[in-house]
Amino acid sequence: MLGPSAHIDTFTRDNLPPVDQWPEFLTGGYAYPERLNAAVELTDAMVDKGFGDHTALIGNGRRRTYKELADWTNRLAHVLVEDLGVQPGNRVLIRSANNPAMVACWLAATKAGAVVVNTMPMLRAGELAKIIDKAEISHALCDTRLMEELVACAKTSAHLKSVVGFDGTSNHDAELDRLALEKPVRFEAAATGRDDVALLGFTSGTTGSPKATMHFHRDLLMIADGYAAEVLAVTPEDIFVGSPPLAFTFGLGGLAIFPLRFGAAATLLENASPPNLIEIIESYKATVCFTAPTAYRVMLRAMEEGADLSSLRAAVSAGETLPAPVYDDWMAQTGKPMLDGIGATEMLHIFISNRFDDHRPACTGKPVRGYQVRVLDKDGNEAPRGEVGRLAVKGPTGCRYLGDARQGEYVKDGWNITGDSFVMDADGYLHFAARNDDMIVSAGYNIAGPEVEAALLSHELVSECAVIGASDEARGEIVQAHVVLADGTEASQELTKALQDHVKATIAPYKYPRDIVYTDALPKTETGKIQRFRLKSK
Repeated sequence: MLGPSAHIDTFTRDNLPPVDQWPEFLTGGYAYPERLNAAVELTDAMVDKGFGDHTALIGNGRRRTYKELADWTNRLAHVLVEDLGVQPGNRVLIRSANNPAMVACWLAATKAGAVVVNTMPMLRAGELAKIIDKAEISHALCDTRLMEELVACAKTSAHLKSVVGFDGTSNHDAELDRLALEKPVRFEAAATGRDDVALLGFTSGTTGSPKATMHFHRDLLMIADGYAAEVLAVTPEDIFVGSPPLAFTFGLGGLAIFPLRFGAAATLLENASPPNLIEIIESYKATVCFTAPTAYRVMLRAMEEGADLSSLRAAVSAGETLPAPVYDDWMAQTGKPMLDGIGATEMLHIFISNRFDDHRPACTGKPVRGYQVRVLDKDGNEAPRGEVGRLAVKGPTGCRYLGDARQGEYVKDGWNITGDSFVMDADGYLHFAARNDDMIVSAGYNIAGPEVEAALLSHELVSECAVIGASDEARGEIVQAHVVLADGTEASQELTKALQDHVKATIAPYKYPRDIVYTDALPKTETGKIQRFRLKSK
């Protein structure tokens, strides 16, 4: 039963899936008042708790305290309501790279009771149009450096009526910023309900009609009160850094919600390349990092060359499965575990993770507090321990697609079916095998590509790799490896045989790559995920 709502525009509640298609939600001991505004909890409430002088955001060469952030977002919220006519429940799109102004706009729109849709800078007008049409977005806030595609989209949009620019740099010289200067620093936030939709997260892997996941105000706080509190044990002294875009729920959680919930600081980088991450970690003594395994490999090499990353107490790996060689090297170099975990846009954030005191190589760990998991066989029954099956999960968060018939594909019998294949071992630890559609079936054998990748990565001459199934007349599919070699290494037939022999000696010989393709770079998303489908289309 949904609680009270402040939404005048009821579009999102009207487009929730039918209740009988929802997953089963487990409270997990989390409790929130009926009236709840997540943005207030992350700003004004933190000032009231005594964190006003603590640094909240670091970016564009300056630090902003919690009091400054609360004042800034309140001024912006006044503009949204008084000048732009935003009403509770309206959808507001934000287009920006990772910077403090994007966080401020997200918080301000949430305070105003809007439903926020954060988007990546790389999206073009046609892609933005699909999102705007799906969510019937009326207002957009855009970094003035990125206006062209959004303005082009607005010209033909039936829904988008207002596009206002903000300055994503430290200058604060754009229309939204100038309007905010005249506003008071106090704002009476919308009295949203804990069950009001606060965020629409569009899935990164969407093809065709986009899928939007719906997350309530309480969900935004729950991921912090769950994973960030239990697994990361965040304190006000922590300084966060990372590469995932705030446009994705992984980035929004790890680089905004988690630090702000606990009085910690977030450093925000528009270009979070591994060299830039290293520089920021050294400069600000960052303690918690969120990025993909490929970036951690670069950091390992940098440490060998003298980089001081000793301030990091938590290295969180997600987006791609963490290969055992990267985990082992990190442990050997730092003496601290790398925390592998898995999340999904549908689930909002990480729901299975290793812990500081409970971790294993090539292992994703155990469920976060409040979540339950099963590994299912092809008939939907629980698979025996040690066998690969489909991952099913339920907990305090779960899938609610915005007006989408595909809800019934993701949720089955109250469980979220994530699209991942896992193995649960005899001790209850979960081990990632592959995405369900990335399992390679070769001559009757089921082969998990990530296992082959891990074997290849343990060879000193392999810098990066991705494994896919390639069509083969005799075997149906063969294992094909796309390999980026270490600097100064030349591809050759002799090297190919050496890598194949290395894999045969590391894992079961039938899993070895029968074809190796050498490449200068692997296609990736902005979050560092390897786009294997692009390799398959070559």
